[in-house]
Amino acid sequence: MHWLTNILGHLPLRYLQYVGSFLGLLTYWFSARDKELILENLSLAKGKYHFEASPIEVAKSAGKMLTDSLWIWKHPKKSLELTELINWEVVENAINEGRGLLMLTPHLGAFEMIPRVLAEHFPATIIYKQAKQRWLNTLIEEGRSHPRMNFVPANMQGVRQIARALTRGEAVGILPDQVPGNGEGVWASFFGKPAYTAVLPAKIALKNNIPTIIFSAIRKPQGKGWSIFATRVTEPFDADPLLAAEQLNLFLEKLIIKDPEQYLWMYNRYKQPTGAPPPER
Repeated sequence: MHWLTNILGHLPLRYLQYVGSFLGLLTYWFSARDKELILENLSLAKGKYHFEASPIEVAKSAGKMLTDSLWIWKHPKKSLELTELINWEVVENAINEGRGLLMLTPHLGAFEMIPRVLAEHFPATIIYKQAKQRWLNTLIEEGRSHPRMNFVPANMQGVRQIARALTRGEAVGILPDQVPGNGEGVWASFFGKPAYTAVLPAKIALKNNIPTIIFSAIRKPQGKGWSIFATRVTEPFDADPLLAAEQLNLFLEKLIIKDPEQYLWMYNRYKQPTGAPPPER
């Protein structure tokens, strides 16, 4: 598998995205579960916000998300050249406050590009879950390698490293729409349906009033790169974990519906972690 990713990774971005689109369509056509997730999750969001988004384009975008990541890992310098930074002064002002920075990057567009851009400006520690396949995990770790990017596991050891990074005034990153493990979240509304939601982002932000920024890396057409948008969260998180999780999900919803076809709707956002009882109806 490693030889195949090497070959694909050296294609021009535009053509690799064609490959990604095809892979996304194959998944939509032949994986009943992935198709069901796209249709159900997209329907929930459309029911709340009444936007237009094609399930086919969503599937193609999911494939591009994979191939974008591969291209970014294989061409880190060229990827930076193809990345446009929007409102970057928001990020600089936040980090210059000296309290560290919490960066939230949902599964939207080329989210793999965001920590790489940040690491060009200041050290970043990102918490993540390892892939189940060994070859894929190796590929990801090699691709993400950067002297100022530190990826830490989603466990107590990783949380301690996050805390130390903030003490040094550095940036830390979390995927806020990833389903946390048992005991690490609460059931909060996401597009009108209860989703097990991480409480860690709000805890981090509340401690010492850490500046919080939500990022998106929106794909440009025809392999022309990405635009990274930075939006500072100005409303403080509530001290109540449930209310804070509701706030977080609302922030994410408003970001996602700006570019809904680039969100990973086939992700099982509403799954129930083992040992986490479902919410009472």
